[in-house]
Amino acid sequence: MKIKVKVTLKNGVLDPQGKAIQQTLNGMNFSNVEEVRQGKFFEININENDETKAKSQVEDMCKKLLANLVIEDYQII
Repeated sequence: MKIKVKVTLKNGVLDPQGKAIQQTLNGMNFSNVEEVRQGKFFEININENDETKAKSQVEDMCKKLLANLVIEDYQII
């Protein structure tokens, strides 16, 4: 089973990489870009047939490794 996870910085957390991307895009004449927030995306193939169990395991992975819960949020898709 394939499960997708999106990890993003929480609102209010500074995103210097996103700011650098935005400034570069503005310099490339994409002047209508107001803000860029960067994040992480994971596709996890898990050997589990029960969707509830699989999502529970991925949730545990997010809490323990994939996301820094102090500054990041995650969403299992």
